Amino acid sequence: MSAGRPLAHESAVLHVQGSAPYIDDLPEWAGTLHAALGLSPIAHGELLSIDVDKIKAQPGVVAVLTAQDIPGVNDCGAIVHDDPILAEGRVHYLGQPVFAVLSASRDTARRVAARAKEFLTLKALPALLTPEAAHAAQSYVVPPMHLHRGDAAQAMATAPHRLAQTLHIGGQEQFYLEGQISYAIPTENHGLHVHCSTQHPSEMQHAIAHALGWHAHQVKVECRRMGGGFGGKESQSAVFACVASVAAHLTGRPVKLRLDRDDDFMITGKRHPFSYDYNVGFDGTGRIMGLHVVQLADCGHSADLSGPVADRAIFHTDNAYFLEHVKIESYRCKTHKQSHTAFRGFG
Repeated sequence: MSAGRPLAHESAVLHVQGSAPYIDDLPEWAGTLHAALGLSPIAHGELLSIDVDKIKAQPGVVAVLTAQDIPGVNDCGAIVHDDPILAEGRVHYLGQPVFAVLSASRDTARRVAARAKEFLTLKALPALLTPEAAHAAQSYVVPPMHLHRGDAAQAMATAPHRLAQTLHIGGQEQFYLEGQISYAIPTENHGLHVHCSTQHPSEMQHAIAHALGWHAHQVKVECRRMGGGFGGKESQSAVFACVASVAAHLTGRPVKLRLDRDDDFMITGKRHPFSYDYNVGFDGTGRIMGLHVVQLADCGHSADLSGPVADRAIFHTDNAYFLEHVKIESYRCKTHKQSHTAFRGFG
Protein backbone atom coordinates (compact mmCIF):
# COMPACT_ATOMS: atom_id res chain seq x y z
CA MET A 1 0.00 0.00 0.00
CA SER A 2 1.54 3.30 -1.09
CA ALA A 3 1.63 6.31 1.23
CA GLY A 4 -1.00 8.94 0.50
CA ARG A 5 -3.30 6.54 -1.30
CA PRO A 6 -6.99 7.43 -0.70
CA LEU A 7 -8.87 4.76 1.23
CA ALA A 8 -12.63 4.36 1.08
CA HIS A 9 -14.66 4.17 4.28
CA GLU A 10 -15.55 0.54 4.97
CA SER A 11 -19.27 1.27 4.52
CA ALA A 12 -18.89 3.93 1.81
CA VAL A 13 -20.56 1.89 -0.96
CA LEU A 14 -23.45 0.89 1.32
CA HIS A 15 -23.88 4.49 2.45
CA VAL A 16 -23.96 5.85 -1.08
CA GLN A 17 -26.40 3.16 -2.15
CA GLY A 18 -28.61 3.79 0.86
CA SER A 19 -28.39 0.11 1.76
CA ALA A 20 -26.35 0.34 4.99
CA PRO A 21 -28.70 -1.11 7.63
CA TYR A 22 -29.20 0.95 10.79
CA ILE A 23 -31.13 -0.40 13.76
CA ASP A 24 -34.57 0.60 12.51
CA ASP A 25 -33.77 -1.09 9.18
CA LEU A 26 -33.25 -4.50 10.81
CA PRO A 27 -36.06 -7.03 10.30
CA GLU A 28 -38.26 -7.16 13.38
CA TRP A 29 -38.68 -10.44 15.22
CA ALA A 30 -42.15 -11.96 15.48
CA GLY A 31 -43.96 -10.65 18.53
CA THR A 32 -41.98 -7.40 18.75
CA LEU A 33 -43.46 -4.78 21.05
CA HIS A 34 -42.89 -1.05 20.65
CA ALA A 35 -42.20 1.15 23.65
CA ALA A 36 -42.94 4.84 24.12
CA LEU A 37 -42.14 6.99 27.12
CA GLY A 38 -44.58 9.00 29.21
CA LEU A 39 -42.83 12.23 30.17
CA SER A 40 -43.11 14.61 33.10
CA PRO A 41 -45.20 17.69 32.26
CA ILE A 42 -43.46 19.82 34.91
CA ALA A 43 -39.85 20.76 35.69
CA HIS A 44 -39.81 19.81 39.38
CA GLY A 45 -42.27 18.16 41.69
CA GLU A 46 -43.36 15.24 43.81
CA LEU A 47 -44.61 12.21 41.90
CA LEU A 48 -47.61 11.24 44.01
CA SER A 49 -49.06 8.49 41.82
CA ILE A 50 -49.22 6.87 38.39
CA ASP A 51 -52.59 5.43 37.34
CA VAL A 52 -51.13 2.27 35.83
CA ASP A 53 -54.52 0.55 35.60
CA LYS A 54 -55.91 3.41 33.52
CA ILE A 55 -52.92 3.23 31.15
CA LYS A 56 -53.28 -0.55 30.81
CA ALA A 57 -56.98 -0.12 30.02
CA GLN A 58 -56.23 1.94 26.89
CA PRO A 59 -56.92 -0.01 23.66
CA GLY A 60 -53.85 -1.74 22.27
CA VAL A 61 -51.70 -1.42 25.40
CA VAL A 62 -49.96 -4.70 26.25
CA ALA A 63 -47.99 -3.62 29.31
CA VAL A 64 -46.82 -0.61 31.32
CA LEU A 65 -43.40 -0.20 32.90
CA THR A 66 -42.69 2.02 35.92
CA ALA A 67 -39.73 2.40 38.26
CA GLN A 68 -41.24 -0.26 40.57
CA ASP A 69 -40.93 -2.84 37.77
CA ILE A 70 -37.15 -2.51 37.43
CA PRO A 71 -35.67 -5.68 39.00
CA GLY A 72 -32.25 -4.20 39.77
CA VAL A 73 -31.01 -0.66 40.31
CA ASN A 74 -33.11 2.21 38.96
CA ASP A 75 -30.08 4.19 37.82
CA CYS A 76 -28.18 4.86 34.60
CA GLY A 77 -25.75 7.54 35.81
CA ALA A 78 -22.49 7.50 33.89
CA ILE A 79 -20.19 8.33 36.84
CA VAL A 80 -22.34 9.40 39.80
CA HIS A 81 -25.35 7.19 40.52
CA ASP A 82 -27.90 9.99 40.54
CA ASP A 83 -29.84 9.50 37.30
CA PRO A 84 -32.98 7.32 37.52
CA ILE A 85 -34.04 5.30 34.49
CA LEU A 86 -37.68 6.13 35.28
CA ALA A 87 -38.73 8.83 37.74
CA GLU A 88 -39.35 7.64 41.27
CA GLY A 89 -40.70 9.81 44.08
CA ARG A 90 -39.88 13.08 42.36
CA VAL A 91 -39.54 14.49 38.84
CA HIS A 92 -36.53 16.66 38.10
CA TYR A 93 -37.12 18.17 34.65
CA LEU A 94 -39.76 18.81 32.03
CA GLY A 95 -39.66 15.75 29.79
CA GLN A 96 -38.23 13.26 32.30
CA PRO A 97 -39.35 9.68 31.53
CA VAL A 98 -41.85 8.50 34.14
CA PHE A 99 -43.33 5.35 32.58
CA ALA A 100 -43.15 3.29 29.40
CA VAL A 101 -46.11 2.07 27.34
CA LEU A 102 -45.75 -1.18 25.38
CA SER A 103 -47.90 -2.04 22.40
CA ALA A 104 -47.70 -4.11 19.22
CA SER A 105 -48.30 -0.80 17.43
CA ARG A 106 -45.72 1.97 17.73
CA ASP A 107 -48.37 4.55 16.91
CA THR A 108 -50.61 3.28 19.71
CA ALA A 109 -47.78 3.32 22.23
CA ARG A 110 -46.84 6.88 21.27
CA ARG A 111 -50.41 8.18 21.39
CA VAL A 112 -51.03 6.74 24.85
CA ALA A 113 -47.67 7.89 26.23
CA ALA A 114 -48.30 11.40 24.89
CA ARG A 115 -51.30 11.63 27.27
CA ALA A 116 -48.99 11.25 30.29
CA LYS A 117 -50.54 14.24 32.09
CA GLU A 118 -53.86 12.33 32.37
CA PHE A 119 -52.23 9.46 34.23
CA LEU A 120 -49.94 11.32 36.64
CA THR A 121 -50.66 13.02 39.95
CA LEU A 122 -47.94 15.57 40.68
CA LYS A 123 -47.29 18.31 43.20
CA ALA A 124 -45.28 21.10 41.61
CA LEU A 125 -42.22 22.41 43.47
CA PRO A 126 -40.04 25.47 42.81
CA ALA A 127 -37.55 24.93 39.99
CA LEU A 128 -34.03 26.21 39.45
CA LEU A 129 -33.84 27.06 35.75
CA THR A 130 -30.60 29.06 35.43
CA PRO A 131 -27.05 28.36 36.58
CA GLU A 132 -27.07 31.71 38.39
CA ALA A 133 -30.11 30.65 40.44
CA ALA A 134 -28.54 27.26 41.20
CA HIS A 135 -25.26 28.89 42.21
CA ALA A 136 -27.08 31.28 44.54
CA ALA A 137 -28.80 28.27 46.13
CA GLN A 138 -25.46 26.37 46.25
CA SER A 139 -27.08 23.59 44.22
CA TYR A 140 -24.38 21.51 42.50
CA VAL A 141 -24.22 18.07 40.88
CA VAL A 142 -20.60 17.60 41.99
CA PRO A 143 -18.42 19.79 44.24
CA PRO A 144 -16.89 23.00 42.85
CA MET A 145 -13.28 23.02 41.70
CA HIS A 146 -10.78 25.90 41.80
CA LEU A 147 -7.46 26.47 40.08
CA HIS A 148 -5.00 29.11 41.34
CA ARG A 149 -1.61 30.02 39.90
CA GLY A 150 0.46 33.00 40.98
CA ASP A 151 -1.35 35.95 42.55
CA ALA A 152 -4.19 37.06 40.26
CA ALA A 153 -5.51 39.73 42.65
CA GLN A 154 -2.12 41.44 43.02
CA ALA A 155 -1.39 41.23 39.28
CA MET A 156 -4.71 42.84 38.41
CA ALA A 157 -4.31 45.52 41.07
CA THR A 158 -1.07 46.70 39.42
CA ALA A 159 -2.27 46.32 35.81
CA PRO A 160 -2.64 49.56 33.78
CA HIS A 161 -5.97 48.38 32.33
CA ARG A 162 -8.92 46.36 33.66
CA LEU A 163 -11.96 44.78 32.07
CA ALA A 164 -14.80 42.98 33.86
CA GLN A 165 -17.72 41.45 31.98
CA THR A 166 -20.16 38.55 31.96
CA LEU A 167 -20.30 36.16 29.01
CA HIS A 168 -23.16 33.71 28.39
CA ILE A 169 -22.72 30.75 26.04
CA GLY A 170 -25.88 28.79 25.28
CA GLY A 171 -26.34 25.06 24.82
CA GLN A 172 -26.39 23.18 21.54
CA GLU A 173 -28.24 20.09 20.38
CA GLN A 174 -26.13 17.25 18.96
CA PHE A 175 -28.80 16.66 16.26
CA TYR A 176 -27.54 13.27 15.13
CA LEU A 177 -29.28 12.04 11.95
CA GLU A 178 -30.25 8.70 13.53
CA GLY A 179 -32.22 9.34 16.71
CA GLN A 180 -31.92 7.40 19.95
CA ILE A 181 -32.99 3.77 19.46
CA SER A 182 -32.60 0.43 21.23
CA TYR A 183 -33.97 -2.97 20.23
CA ALA A 184 -33.76 -5.64 22.95
CA ILE A 185 -34.24 -9.30 22.04
CA PRO A 186 -34.44 -12.07 24.68
CA THR A 187 -32.03 -14.94 24.04
CA GLU A 188 -31.51 -18.40 25.47
CA ASN A 189 -30.21 -18.99 29.00
CA HIS A 190 -31.69 -15.77 30.41
CA GLY A 191 -29.81 -13.39 28.14
CA LEU A 192 -30.45 -10.35 25.97
CA HIS A 193 -29.13 -9.21 22.61
CA VAL A 194 -29.50 -5.44 22.44
CA HIS A 195 -29.04 -3.43 19.25
CA CYS A 196 -28.32 0.07 20.49
CA SER A 197 -27.28 3.27 18.72
CA THR A 198 -24.56 4.16 21.19
CA GLN A 199 -21.01 5.48 21.38
CA HIS A 200 -20.33 3.31 24.42
CA PRO A 201 -21.58 -0.31 24.04
CA SER A 202 -19.76 -1.60 27.12
CA GLU A 203 -21.32 1.11 29.30
CA MET A 204 -24.74 0.13 27.96
CA GLN A 205 -23.97 -3.50 28.81
CA HIS A 206 -23.17 -2.55 32.41
CA ALA A 207 -26.17 -0.23 32.79
CA ILE A 208 -28.56 -2.90 31.48
CA ALA A 209 -27.04 -5.59 33.70
CA HIS A 210 -27.36 -3.37 36.78
CA ALA A 211 -30.97 -2.52 35.92
CA LEU A 212 -31.82 -6.22 35.62
CA GLY A 213 -29.64 -7.40 38.50
CA TRP A 214 -27.74 -9.63 36.08
CA HIS A 215 -24.13 -10.43 35.34
CA ALA A 216 -22.65 -8.44 32.46
CA HIS A 217 -22.02 -11.57 30.37
CA GLN A 218 -25.79 -12.11 30.10
CA VAL A 219 -26.11 -8.94 28.02
CA LYS A 220 -24.74 -8.55 24.50
CA VAL A 221 -24.82 -5.01 23.10
CA GLU A 222 -24.23 -4.48 19.40
CA CYS A 223 -23.81 -1.26 17.41
CA ARG A 224 -22.82 -2.09 13.86
CA ARG A 225 -23.03 1.54 12.77
CA MET A 226 -24.42 4.74 14.20
CA GLY A 227 -26.03 7.63 12.38
CA GLY A 228 -24.18 10.28 14.38
CA GLY A 229 -23.65 10.77 18.08
CA PHE A 230 -21.28 13.68 18.72
CA GLY A 231 -21.33 12.91 22.46
CA GLY A 232 -25.13 12.66 22.67
CA LYS A 233 -24.98 8.86 22.61
CA GLU A 234 -22.01 8.39 24.93
CA SER A 235 -23.93 8.15 28.20
CA GLN A 236 -27.45 9.20 27.28
CA SER A 237 -28.32 6.16 25.21
CA ALA A 238 -28.46 4.28 28.53
CA VAL A 239 -31.99 5.18 29.61
CA PHE A 240 -33.42 3.90 26.31
CA ALA A 241 -31.31 0.73 26.34
CA CYS A 242 -32.37 0.03 29.92
CA VAL A 243 -36.10 0.61 29.32
CA ALA A 244 -36.13 -1.60 26.22
CA SER A 245 -34.14 -4.32 28.00
CA VAL A 246 -36.20 -4.39 31.19
CA ALA A 247 -39.39 -4.45 29.12
CA ALA A 248 -38.07 -7.31 26.97
CA HIS A 249 -37.11 -9.29 30.06
CA LEU A 250 -40.45 -8.77 31.82
CA THR A 251 -42.61 -9.52 28.77
CA GLY A 252 -40.39 -12.20 27.25
CA ARG A 253 -40.79 -10.46 23.88
CA PRO A 254 -38.49 -8.31 21.73
CA VAL A 255 -38.94 -4.60 22.50
CA LYS A 256 -37.96 -1.67 20.31
CA LEU A 257 -37.76 1.87 21.66
CA ARG A 258 -37.27 4.45 18.91
CA LEU A 259 -37.71 8.09 19.87
CA ASP A 260 -39.36 10.68 17.74
CA ARG A 261 -37.22 13.78 17.36
CA ASP A 262 -39.41 15.90 19.63
CA ASP A 263 -39.16 13.40 22.51
CA ASP A 264 -35.43 13.05 21.84
CA PHE A 265 -35.02 16.81 22.26
CA MET A 266 -37.09 16.81 25.46
CA ILE A 267 -35.35 13.90 27.19
CA THR A 268 -31.69 14.15 26.24
CA GLY A 269 -29.12 16.72 27.33
CA LYS A 270 -27.17 19.16 25.18
CA ARG A 271 -23.79 20.86 25.16
CA HIS A 272 -23.47 22.57 28.54
CA PRO A 273 -24.55 26.22 28.66
CA PHE A 274 -21.98 28.31 30.56
CA SER A 275 -21.99 31.67 32.28
CA TYR A 276 -18.62 33.38 32.82
CA ASP A 277 -17.89 36.33 35.09
CA TYR A 278 -14.37 37.45 34.25
CA ASN A 279 -12.07 40.17 35.52
CA VAL A 280 -8.83 40.66 33.60
CA GLY A 281 -5.88 43.01 34.04
CA PHE A 282 -3.64 43.78 31.04
CA ASP A 283 -0.95 46.17 29.88
CA GLY A 284 -0.88 48.66 27.00
CA THR A 285 0.03 45.97 24.45
CA GLY A 286 -2.88 43.76 25.45
CA ARG A 287 -0.72 41.27 27.36
CA ILE A 288 -2.72 39.62 30.14
CA MET A 289 -1.19 40.25 33.54
CA GLY A 290 -3.86 38.62 35.70
CA LEU A 291 -7.19 36.88 35.29
CA HIS A 292 -10.01 35.94 37.67
CA VAL A 293 -12.91 34.02 36.12
CA VAL A 294 -15.97 32.37 37.69
CA GLN A 295 -17.39 29.59 35.51
CA LEU A 296 -20.99 28.48 36.04
CA ALA A 297 -21.82 25.30 34.11
CA ASP A 298 -25.51 24.53 33.68
CA CYS A 299 -25.35 20.77 34.24
CA GLY A 300 -29.03 19.95 34.45
CA HIS A 301 -30.52 17.65 37.06
CA SER A 302 -27.76 15.03 37.35
CA ALA A 303 -23.99 14.72 37.14
CA ASP A 304 -23.73 12.69 33.92
CA LEU A 305 -20.35 13.78 32.44
CA SER A 306 -20.49 17.33 33.82
CA GLY A 307 -17.42 16.87 36.02
CA PRO A 308 -15.06 16.15 33.11
CA VAL A 309 -16.76 18.78 30.94
CA ALA A 310 -16.34 21.51 33.56
CA ASP A 311 -12.78 20.36 34.27
CA ARG A 312 -11.92 20.74 30.63
CA ALA A 313 -13.44 24.22 30.61
CA ILE A 314 -10.87 25.08 33.32
CA PHE A 315 -7.94 23.52 31.48
CA HIS A 316 -8.78 25.29 28.22
CA THR A 317 -9.15 28.76 29.73
CA ASP A 318 -5.62 29.80 28.76
CA ASN A 319 -5.96 28.26 25.28
CA ALA A 320 -2.48 28.26 23.63
CA TYR A 321 -1.07 30.82 26.07
CA PHE A 322 0.57 30.73 29.48
CA LEU A 323 -1.12 32.90 32.09
CA GLU A 324 1.22 33.56 34.99
CA HIS A 325 -1.38 34.86 37.44
CA VAL A 326 -4.81 33.26 37.25
CA LYS A 327 -7.68 32.30 39.53
CA ILE A 328 -10.47 30.12 38.15
CA GLU A 329 -13.58 29.11 40.10
CA SER A 330 -15.70 26.35 38.54
CA TYR A 331 -19.22 25.58 39.76
CA ARG A 332 -21.17 22.62 38.38
CA CYS A 333 -24.72 23.92 38.82
CA LYS A 334 -27.68 21.58 39.35
CA THR A 335 -30.75 22.89 37.55
CA HIS A 336 -34.14 21.35 36.81
CA LYS A 337 -33.41 20.62 33.16
CA GLN A 338 -32.23 17.73 31.02
CA SER A 339 -28.87 16.49 32.25
CA HIS A 340 -26.38 18.05 29.87
CA THR A 341 -23.70 15.79 28.50
CA ALA A 342 -20.73 15.26 26.22
CA PHE A 343 -20.48 17.19 22.96
CA ARG A 344 -17.55 17.16 20.56
CA GLY A 345 -14.90 19.57 21.86
CA PHE A 346 -16.80 19.83 25.15
CA GLY A 347 -15.80 22.38 27.75
